[in-house]
Amino acid sequence: MALKKTAKRKPATKKATPKRKVAKKVTTKKAAPKKAVAKKSTAKKAAPKRAVAKKAKPAAKPKKRVAKKRTAKASAAKPTKGTKYSPLAGKEVEKEMHKFKEGTAKSGKAETPVKSREQAIAIGLSEARKKGAKVPKKRK
Repeated sequence: MALKKTAKRKPATKKATPKRKVAKKVTTKKAAPKKAVAKKSTAKKAAPKRAVAKKAKPAAKPKKRVAKKRTAKASAAKPTKGTKYSPLAGKEVEKEMHKFKEGTAKSGKAETPVKSREQAIAIGLSEARKKGAKVPKKRK
């Protein structure tokens, strides 16, 4: 077999290559949107108060709330928190308001058209009273 002749390499000498200038990316910060500047008042400002060092208070235990007992007189004076109007009364008012919005609501023997929502509510409550629903007494 034939041996290949290898050429001897010359020792590598460093050639002076010109350095390439790399363009750096310049990042610019976007300007923040300007805030609205408050107009300065012409009145003189009071001198700033000096900060007073507050003493640290020890942690207090939370107070327990105790329910007060009501006497017979106190409970009689306060009104009960029950419902004032029955569901039937609410439905009657709802029906009358619907008629009012359509423009078909009539009132009285002459059947004059209802002109205000307050009048429509009053008619609905009146009809509920006739049916025996729980409704408060009329105002005098």
